Amino acid sequence: MNGRPTRPRRALISVSDKAGVADFAGGLAALGFELVSTGGTARALREAGLEVLDVSELTGFPEMMDGRVKTLHPAIHGGLLARRGVDETATEAHGIHWIDLLAVNLYPFEATILDPDCTEESAVEQIDVGGPAMLRAAAKNHARLTVVCDPADYSRVLAAIRNDDATADLRRELAAKAFTHTARYDALISNYLRDDLTDSFPDTLVLAGTKTGELRYGENPHQRAAYYRLAAAEGTGIAAANQLQGKALSFNNLADADTAIQCVGAFQDCACVIVKHANPCGGAIAATPKAAYELAYETDPTSAFGGIIAFNRPLDAETAREIVTRQLVDVVVAPSVLPAARDALAAKKNVRLLEAACVPVDRSSGWDLRSVAGGLLVQERDPGMPEDVELKIATRRAPSSDEMDDLAFAWIVCKYVKSNAIVYAREGRTLGVGAGQMSRVVSARVAAMKAADQDLKLTGAAMASDAFFPFRDGIDIAAEHGITCVIQPGGSVRDAEVIKAADEHDIAMVFTGMRHFRH
Repeated sequence: MNGRPTRPRRALISVSDKAGVADFAGGLAALGFELVSTGGTARALREAGLEVLDVSELTGFPEMMDGRVKTLHPAIHGGLLARRGVDETATEAHGIHWIDLLAVNLYPFEATILDPDCTEESAVEQIDVGGPAMLRAAAKNHARLTVVCDPADYSRVLAAIRNDDATADLRRELAAKAFTHTARYDALISNYLRDDLTDSFPDTLVLAGTKTGELRYGENPHQRAAYYRLAAAEGTGIAAANQLQGKALSFNNLADADTAIQCVGAFQDCACVIVKHANPCGGAIAATPKAAYELAYETDPTSAFGGIIAFNRPLDAETAREIVTRQLVDVVVAPSVLPAARDALAAKKNVRLLEAACVPVDRSSGWDLRSVAGGLLVQERDPGMPEDVELKIATRRAPSSDEMDDLAFAWIVCKYVKSNAIVYAREGRTLGVGAGQMSRVVSARVAAMKAADQDLKLTGAAMASDAFFPFRDGIDIAAEHGITCVIQPGGSVRDAEVIKAADEHDIAMVFTGMRHFRH
């Protein structure tokens, strides 16, 4: 035998997402396909005026258990798995009709679990069983039949069939897509079910991401890159940003914007943070976004050039106009952008303007993932904030109330600066930032140099360090520039030496007991 028995081609259609399905099924019917369907899909197709055969007519069994059991039957899976030149005898003996095309997409499990009111019972009810089984069967047998799981593919599948051009390459591509679809679905379910059971790291890490688009290039032009949104993301942060204008976001834009909205989102007061090459180069809190921006910009105008500017309040026209007047900017991001602010930035067509919720990502549950050659490093996110720690006054002099405010502000910014990190701040604004140096004392010098470049006096300012001072030299440098209070984790074997230096300079110093390395 050289093929299936002569008969009309048959398409089995059972979809949760019914977008475009009536037109697709109508196109198949016009091409001579017999339509078979289930439940709500069958009703939708009949309402569109199409003739449809119920799955129960093929299986001889009604849909049962509230639809849990309807396609799990040899009449369905035999029709999907039958091979040309191999299984004709078996299918004829058991009265199994071959299926030539399967269109299935799955119950909306992801949308269900993203609903804040979702219960475990409602989530479990959205675990599709028959759909993945059919997709896998059809995808396995792609040498003979076509499997479609994405409504976006309906038109090209119809065109291929209409032109008698349903090539092996297309069927293979769609089969791979179906296996990806079921793998992502299973990953969502697996991660959901284990989420509340254990805080440990799983023996097998299963991730599911959806490509939102390919980027022009990666960190450098010779590197290809793409951007993926992780399945069941929380709907906040840069992954959920809405781009209002400007060129396509680059790899570096996205990485820097992520740092910017995390840092600015850590403040309750109206704040602005400017980021360049993954480091905050200026930050401030003030009564208005414009005032906060001006103070943040004045910390380091040179580094702010071509940077990322983030706000935790709606962007207004006055602030937008100030940005356009003052500097070249790559990205501006805020929780919302007022219409007049959009108008003010419209003339700068290359500026990427984003709306993104600025809830600090580090405060949410989940993991921080870093790639290394051949693998992934996985850690808990760093949720630590000033209100989470019990400060220990290490020196003879305790900080004043105003100094404590300065220390808390400086420590928040310092958390988002690459280690070794030093931040000088006073009255809700940064004065100097030392980032990413191999030596902490060099970071202290760099931060002081940045302040001096802008003629920003450090007298009476606070100093924050992301990790302990291994020697007293960092404190001595701070004293030279008039720093009056320091916040750091403590824990060095030379803490006594460092405390002694602070006491000698009448510097108040507090220990947090919490380090914030950032690599």
